[in-house]
Amino acid sequence: MTEADVTPSTAPIARHLLPLTAARGSSGALSVGGVDLLELAEEFSTPLFVYDEQHLRARCREAVAAFGSGVAYGTKAFLCKAMAALASEEGMFLDVASGGELAIVLAAGVPPDRLVLHGNNKSSEELSAARAAGIGRIVVDSFDEIDRLGSLLPALGAPAPALLVRVTPGVEAHTHEYVMTGQEDTKFGFSLASGAADEAIAALRKLDGAEVLGAHAHVGSQIFRTDVYAREVAAIAPFVRRHGLAELCIGGGLGVAYLNGEHAPALAEWAAVVRSACVAAHLPEGVAVTAEPGRAIVATAGLTLYRVGTVKRLPGLRTYVSVDGGMSDNPRPVLYGSGYEAFLVRSPDAPRPMPVRIVGKHCESGDVVVGDARLPNDVEVGDVLATPVTGAYGFAMASNYNRVPRPAVVFAGGGSARIVVRRETVEDLLRLEP
Repeated sequence: MTEADVTPSTAPIARHLLPLTAARGSSGALSVGGVDLLELAEEFSTPLFVYDEQHLRARCREAVAAFGSGVAYGTKAFLCKAMAALASEEGMFLDVASGGELAIVLAAGVPPDRLVLHGNNKSSEELSAARAAGIGRIVVDSFDEIDRLGSLLPALGAPAPALLVRVTPGVEAHTHEYVMTGQEDTKFGFSLASGAADEAIAALRKLDGAEVLGAHAHVGSQIFRTDVYAREVAAIAPFVRRHGLAELCIGGGLGVAYLNGEHAPALAEWAAVVRSACVAAHLPEGVAVTAEPGRAIVATAGLTLYRVGTVKRLPGLRTYVSVDGGMSDNPRPVLYGSGYEAFLVRSPDAPRPMPVRIVGKHCESGDVVVGDARLPNDVEVGDVLATPVTGAYGFAMASNYNRVPRPAVVFAGGGSARIVVRRETVEDLLRLEP
C-alpha cells in the first residue's frame, strides 16, 4: 500500500506512527522520552525536530540482529554528530555519500574502518579525504571513478579501502520515480545486462593496491514489497559467484508507514526475505550479506513540532492552517507528493474530524506540509501541532529558502532532552557573506 492509496483518517493518530516512548503525560499532552512536548516547544521554540533516543537505539539493534556485523546506517536519512555516534555505539557501520557527511561522521569519533563511501560522482577531493582517513569501504560507481582511484590507491599512509562495485540489477521498485535506482535507466552503478559490471571488476583488479571485496546494489527507497529484494538478489547472485566475491550489499530503501492506514515490513521480515532469496539463488554460504537501512532506522523515531500562526477558513472551499515551518524543513510533500498525518500535541487522543490543509510560511502556493489533513475542530492560533514520522529526510533535506533559519534538533530520553543541533540564527545566515 502506498501513501496515495490511504483515505485520510479522522481517528486519533495511530500508535504505530509515534516514537516508542510516546505517551500521554499528566497534563494530557504527548510526551516522548519522558519529556512533555509542549514544554519542549516552549523551551526550544518551533519548528523543532524531536527524536526518541530509545527508539533510535532499538532500531539500530534490530538492524544488527537482522543482518549481523557490517550492516550500515544510511546517514543520508538523518545525520548529525550525535546520530553518528549513537549508530556506531549500537554496532552499526555508517555509509556516507559526500565529503561533508564523511567529515561529520569522523568528527563524531566513528572509526573510519567502519565507514562506507557512496556517490555517483565522487570528486578527487572526496576520494582523497576518504583515503587519507582510512575509510573501510568505497562503493565504486563509474569508470571515471576507477580512473581516479588508480592514482589514489597506491598512496602511502592509511590502509587501502576495500572496494565494492555498484551494479544495476535491472529491478524496478514500486515507488516514486525519483527514488527508483535499480532500473537500467539510472545515473547509478554499472549495468549487469550490458556487461559493464563485469568490465568494472576487470578494470579494478588491474589497479595496484585494489581489493575488490564485493557487489553493491540499491533498488530504491520507501519500498513496501519485500519481493523486490528477492528479485534483486536473484539478479546479482550469478555475478557474485562468477567473480568469487566475498560480500553482497543489497542497499537500503525499506519503507515506513506515514499514515494511519499504512503498515510496513519490519527489519527482521526484510532480512528473512533476503536470506531466503540468497538460498534460492545459490549464493555461496561464505558470502557476507549486508544492508544499509536509513529511513527504517530514524523515520518513526522523529516528529516535528510547529506553532499554528493562522487559521484561515474559506467557506465552501477549505480551511488553511498555517504553521511556522514548511517546505524548508520538510520538502518531501513538494518533491514527492508525500503524505503525512498531523495532530495537536495537547490532545493526541482526540478525534480529528475537521479537514484542513496545513501549509508553511514560504512564498509558494506549493508550500504544503499536509495537503489533506484532519485535525480537531478546536484548533486555534498558538496551538502546537505535530507531524509524526519526520525523522528521515526532514532535517537532512532542510534548506534556508526565504532565508529562514533551519530548526534545532533535540534528542529526548530518560526524562530529559538535549540539543544535538542548535537552531540557526540570522547571524549564521550572514556569516558566509563578505
